[in-house]
Amino acid sequence: MSDSDKSRPSDTMRERVPENSRKFWLLLNANRWLVAAGISGGVFLALAIIGHLHPTETPALFSQGDPIETLFQGLLTSIITGVTLVLALSQLVLSQELGPVGDQRERMEGAMAFRKDVEDVIEEPVSPAQPSVFLRSLVKLTKRRAKAVSDAIQDIDDEALNDQVAAFTENVKGNADAVENGLKDAQFGEFDVVFSALNYNYSWKLYAARRIRAENEDVLTEDARAAFDELIDALELFGPAREHFKTLYFQWALIDLSRTMLYASVPALLTAVAGVVYLEPALFPGTVFGVRPLVVVVSAGVAVSLLPFAFLLSYILRIVTVTKRTLSIGPFILRETDRSRDLNWGETEAKSGENAGVGNKGE
Repeated sequence: MSDSDKSRPSDTMRERVPENSRKFWLLLNANRWLVAAGISGGVFLALAIIGHLHPTETPALFSQGDPIETLFQGLLTSIITGVTLVLALSQLVLSQELGPVGDQRERMEGAMAFRKDVEDVIEEPVSPAQPSVFLRSLVKLTKRRAKAVSDAIQDIDDEALNDQVAAFTENVKGNADAVENGLKDAQFGEFDVVFSALNYNYSWKLYAARRIRAENEDVLTEDARAAFDELIDALELFGPAREHFKTLYFQWALIDLSRTMLYASVPALLTAVAGVVYLEPALFPGTVFGVRPLVVVVSAGVAVSLLPFAFLLSYILRIVTVTKRTLSIGPFILRETDRSRDLNWGETEAKSGENAGVGNKGE
């Protein structure tokens, strides 16, 4: 394996983030309902085990300071507060969709202008309407234009340039093929569209293309310069397209979160009210097969009452993880990096790849 291959940044988000595979799956790929169920189940098990191992007998444990009523009263208050928060969150999302006709027209003009720019570069009369197909068309375009760059430098007698472009175009093609497959059957509203788009490391490709062109300006022909410029233009279009669909997905996810929390608040409220009004320690005396029934009932009641919070946590974990990994747009360096290698980028293509790869958290 060449030094360039060793130092080039990984293309997929999984390979670029430091988290282990289980944590990565939990934060991004896992079904949000399963994550919420896992959180509530973990709370139930933790409380049940603590209650079972507690040295104080159950009647004495729950008779000191009336802890059950106080516990469920606090949960009842937090549930009502959480529902209010959900309504405020829903209004925030909806506020972006509400506005005077002038604002709506500006939004439409901006969207249509961008679509026309894409139609010009993909050479199609109408750009695709589905987000997954739209992104695939841009990915295919970068692959075609990377090949055009490779063809344009064939007549240039510069071994270093040829090696740089060969490694670069091979990376573009391989990454593009993988992303195309991921986007093929993806439907918007699911995380697959955004996740596949995040696996296209356009930031490094944009950085590398601009640096290769700048460092070899003197030896490039007019056709080669034009090919580089067209590739850079295509990569620059992919960035805002991905950010746009990421923003739409966030709005979609927040609406789903609001609806799910409202649904979960009904059983949570009933459980909390029942815990305050009807639950008496005397109804669950002694033990059954060595297990304290009252401990199990209280633990289950707390777990159900925390369902809205569990859904909130599961959705927000994914949103903030994606946001952290895509803070910047374009080839900006946000992480700690070796500046000396960046300054000496022109010496080898490997050094440029390493610096770009450790740069953008989202790329």
